[in-house]
Amino acid sequence: MPDLDAARASLLDQLFAAFNRHDAAAVMACMTQDIVFDGAAGPELHGRRFTGTAEVAAAFERTWTDFPDVSWECTRHAMFGDRGLSEWIFRATTKDGTRIEAAGCDLFGFRDGLICSKSAFRKDRPLQPALAAKEAASS
Repeated sequence: MPDLDAARASLLDQLFAAFNRHDAAAVMACMTQDIVFDGAAGPELHGRRFTGTAEVAAAFERTWTDFPDVSWECTRHAMFGDRGLSEWIFRATTKDGTRIEAAGCDLFGFRDGLICSKSAFRKDRPLQPALAAKEAASS
């Protein structure tokens, strides 16, 4: 299992690098065709569900469009059986300049060497002041 765990951790490293490059093709190359992504927010118990490569890619592309500077600072991966967990810090600037900075994690399922499910969980933290306003206040 250690080799399988290492391969899965490497896949997650590739995934987060692709997220941070805003590279939909590379993100989707890490996932099965029938990927199920449960977003951190949404009207359903599990958030908002996206199924299949087209829906999932579109969801990520919307995030990159809405938050051009979005990044996920991945701090740790853990593997257990056919599941993996990644902890991260989500950072993004909204169109009005306020910032989102919150800890979160993803729970992944793996099948055939790829990610077949991704459930995102993020702290519900208030928006932070725009950087310019924060820097001016500290001067």
